[in-house]
Amino acid sequence: MTPQQIELVKSTVPVLREHGVALTSYFYKRMLDNHPELKNVFNLDHQATGRQPRALAAAVLAYAENIEQPEKLAKAVEHITTKHVSLDIQPEQYSIVGENLLHSISEVLNVPFESELIEAWKQAYLQLAGILIGVEKQKYDQLAAQNGGWAGWRNFKIVSIEEQAEGKLFNISAADQQAIPTANAGEYISVKVHVPAKGIEQPQQFSFSSNQDKAQYGFLVKSQPEHSEYDVANILLSNYQVGDEVAVSAPLKG
Repeated sequence: MTPQQIELVKSTVPVLREHGVALTSYFYKRMLDNHPELKNVFNLDHQATGRQPRALAAAVLAYAENIEQPEKLAKAVEHITTKHVSLDIQPEQYSIVGENLLHSISEVLNVPFESELIEAWKQAYLQLAGILIGVEKQKYDQLAAQNGGWAGWRNFKIVSIEEQAEGKLFNISAADQQAIPTANAGEYISVKVHVPAKGIEQPQQFSFSSNQDKAQYGFLVKSQPEHSEYDVANILLSNYQVGDEVAVSAPLKG
């Protein structure tokens, strides 16, 4: 990035502080309208509750504030890339996100798309995307290299559902009956389910409350009364039984 482009990105910090959530809410709606296939990737319950737009707004603001010293964002990069890997985000999806983010900045801020400001943000986004894609590749490779490990999604069968004081414990084993890696308490998996009557799938993370050192994983599912029809926990509790299959990502540290 040129010094001028850096200054242009930094000049948007006040606007991002005040209107960042409005911008990211607009962005997600625009992108999901243009690419409905991504509704299988992004958690729509987090969209409905506003959690995801708020998180992205904070990340965009932090990046703009630290555009000259991206190393200050190391913890944020670690968090973001771990979440992306748990959702099987792929490099080609970054171009879709980038295109819609740039158009959203142009449309929300009422700035011509051909302007120097949008070009500056394009270079900033490409810089950040390159960092994230590189870190995510390393994480995918590490997951696949584990004993019984895998990258992306793997089918698991529900082998038992146990009543607990706070919800239900779902115990799952690999549908291919092959080995799976152990996991520690505090690590998590993403579980992807079919949303009834919507024709899409939805992912959600579930943490382990104890070490997972057997040939199966167990995770607690709690009812979420304030959430939308896309909430994975509620879908599991209402629609999934022993013998059904779900897609699962490899365990990751939270």
